[in-house]
Amino acid sequence: MRKVVVTAFVSLDGVAEEANKFIFDWDDVVDAQGAAIIATQDAVILGHRTYDEWSEYWPTSDVEPFATFINTAPKYVASSTPLGRKWDNTITIDGDLVPFVQDLKHSPGGDIGVHGSISVARALLAADVVDEVRLCVAPVLAGRGRRLLDDLPQIRLELLHGVGSPAGYLIADYRVSR
Repeated sequence: MRKVVVTAFVSLDGVAEEANKFIFDWDDVVDAQGAAIIATQDAVILGHRTYDEWSEYWPTSDVEPFATFINTAPKYVASSTPLGRKWDNTITIDGDLVPFVQDLKHSPGGDIGVHGSISVARALLAADVVDEVRLCVAPVLAGRGRRLLDDLPQIRLELLHGVGSPAGYLIADYRVSR
């Protein structure tokens, strides 16, 4: 069975919204961890807001290896309204998110990534569909913005891997304990 992996950049106080406003320094350790995460994924689930932002930026980006990955991977978008722009390999999820992802987990393939989509990540975590949570914690207090893990039931996590980076980021990979 495929794994669903939530990946997020968060501030030390848990803010995930508009991570570009608090991700200042990038180093080789963070870069290598990002490449390792997408190396096991062959599909992505996005929310409508993330889709709108990313479909404007990533099709013409040369930021590798993520640009090639996100532009070629199947992208399943959770949205109840039509998508505003076209982006190759995009499929709007027909129906409810949770049953769709549960079915997708049972199909052949690699890991299924949930990237940059706070509401999608929360819904899948609350429904106990997520297998791993991979965080890159920035050494900054954002102060305000939507937090990734707000309003969720208690979920036990087991640390799989953790490493600090020279720029002060903490990269932590967790498995959801069932």
